[in-house]
Amino acid sequence: MNLFQLTIPIHQENEINFLEEYGAEEPVVLSSAGNLPADNNVKLHILLVEDNKEIAVFLQRELMANYLISRAKNGEEALDILAGENVQLVISDIMMPVMDGIELCKRIKTNIEYSHIPIILLTAKNTLHAKIEGLEVGADAYIEKPFDFDHLQAQISNLLNNRKIIREYFARSPITHLRGMASSKADIDFLEKLGAAIDERIEDHTMDVDQLCRLMNMSRTTLYRKIKAISDLTPNELINITRLKKAAELLASGKYKVNEVSDMVGYSLVSNFSRDFNKQFGMTPSAYVKTSDRC
Repeated sequence: MNLFQLTIPIHQENEINFLEEYGAEEPVVLSSAGNLPADNNVKLHILLVEDNKEIAVFLQRELMANYLISRAKNGEEALDILAGENVQLVISDIMMPVMDGIELCKRIKTNIEYSHIPIILLTAKNTLHAKIEGLEVGADAYIEKPFDFDHLQAQISNLLNNRKIIREYFARSPITHLRGMASSKADIDFLEKLGAAIDERIEDHTMDVDQLCRLMNMSRTTLYRKIKAISDLTPNELINITRLKKAAELLASGKYKVNEVSDMVGYSLVSNFSRDFNKQFGMTPSAYVKTSDRC
């Protein structure tokens, strides 16, 4: 018969206090420099909303090499951060004091300033009802605790990459509508109103961002931030692309000549129109007409 004695120390010889190291008492913690993602060497900004300090510090530590990280302990703090920071993704616990993750998700997805932001909900609830509740308020992903970090990382990467693919496809496709970039009901309403506002003035070559702000009843800062977040374009760039997409629609109808379409979408010079069309869609207006005829 063999006897084994196992001794477990009350304290390790060297202790590591993650809470002190990463300043867990601070409601907002920004990451230090680390490996940067490929896009223009700018880190994407993730907001962690978690009242459990150990989980929050762990997630911050694992993610901060590739993302800029802010932290909040509840939904109310998270909304304060969103009001002042340009956040690309939110990871939120569901069960929190003051404002829980369900209410936070609902507030984000119904607020036109934040409704484009993807949300991952973390929860210890594993019932079907809990999952349905999260999806009904607009959550983009739902992960049960305890979770595998690689799974969470894959969800983050997929959500951010999918948004990027959608934006790029919108820019290069002559027929893709603005609302194709929407990820929520609020975004659909915003983009349809935006498209209608641009279309209303599309023949006017003097149309600019200030006119668009008045038509949308939004401040210049709010409009710029919203358009940039959804499309990765400035308002002026979006106006120009919308002109070219309208031109593609008119050309495909077969009712108008290239010079007529150029004038109908606000170009004073056909040469500029042809240059911009070719640069945006990879073919001249005349070549596009031939392609449309074959379809």
